Amino acid sequence: MKLAVLFPGIGYHTDKPLLYYAKKLAASHGYEIVKVSYQHFPEKVKDSKEKMQQSVEIALEQAEEKLKGIQFSQYETILFISKSIGTAVAAAFAKRHRISAHHIFYTPVELSFAVMNQNGIVFHGTKDPWVSTLLVKEKCAEKRLPLIIIENANHSLETGNVLTDLKNLVFIMEHTEQYCSDIEKMNG
Repeated sequence: MKLAVLFPGIGYHTDKPLLYYAKKLAASHGYEIVKVSYQHFPEKVKDSKEKMQQSVEIALEQAEEKLKGIQFSQYETILFISKSIGTAVAAAFAKRHRISAHHIFYTPVELSFAVMNQNGIVFHGTKDPWVSTLLVKEKCAEKRLPLIIIENANHSLETGNVLTDLKNLVFIMEHTEQYCSDIEKMNG
């Protein structure tokens, strides 16, 4: 049995493109899908480390509540698909519960890297105002996490040009698909 859990961002829910298509890919690979959602965040989180930390704690508490009935030990393969602050929540949840999950980290925030020590792949846009490309490159190298960089893309991995964004989305989903296939190979 395989389980995929989606951890969205603050304003990036599971029906937005990255998570919507990743969810469909995971389902096509036979994963049971569970979607976490959260609410009641402070205002103006981006430029405040304190509010960012507070937001992660709020989201983690709500994720704990949503996921408390799941017996993670009954699954052979666990995949956490996360976006933005959801990357910190997914990594912290896995660490807290000693869950050996595979991770797809879409646009992690700086705070995420403090808890990201698991198997995974990272996607980042060079125009992401939430975290610098230099920091993401350093942290991914340090943690040996493969990094897929999308040039001129923002925190939603979008450039503002619809056709470019659609091409990039295909590219991102090809890497997401490959990662799902690699997990299957690893797990024999």
